[in-house]
Amino acid sequence: MTQSVQTTDTWDFRLGRKDAGVALVLAVALALGWLLRMNVADRSTVFQDKATGFAVTYPATWGSSESLKQIMLKVENPATESAFKTSLSVDRRLLDTQNPPTLQTLVDRRVAQQGALTAYHLLATSEATVAGLKAMRQEYAYVVQPIDQPRRASLPVVVHAIEYVVVGKDSAYYITLAAPEAAADDALQLMARIISTVKVN
Repeated sequence: MTQSVQTTDTWDFRLGRKDAGVALVLAVALALGWLLRMNVADRSTVFQDKATGFAVTYPATWGSSESLKQIMLKVENPATESAFKTSLSVDRRLLDTQNPPTLQTLVDRRVAQQGALTAYHLLATSEATVAGLKAMRQEYAYVVQPIDQPRRASLPVVVHAIEYVVVGKDSAYYITLAAPEAAADDALQLMARIISTVKVN
């Protein structure tokens, strides 16, 4: 009887040691996974246009994206939980240096262009500073159909966009971050970090 009790106690003790070992390995693996994720999340890629000297930094996990227009840069976050992916685009327009338009004129033209977007709605406009230059910041919303193909149903997505209009020596730059409505709060914080890295000559 005594021998049976001793055997059971020894068995429980051995199992307890194995369980503790498994728990320790699991904890270490989770910690390493978290550190790796933070390291990847903190990495960034620098885009620099040699012709103009324009530069901007964006998350390294983002990849190139197709655009219907010829623009300097368009990248998107493939991990966005939406058919519409959060994207960053930079558009450059040459200016008439002999008779340059005012910043407000450029913004008014941009708003007129954006009016063609489905359900376009201007949310806010304010003055800003980008790379030491006077700029204008605007927020707007519109609706997009991310997957517009036969037999591929997808609901329309409300997009929240933040755009900065910046004037350099001979060019105007339109820096735009567009995100699905559900990711709008994160996009606002991200845009603040991105815009702080911009360099304009």
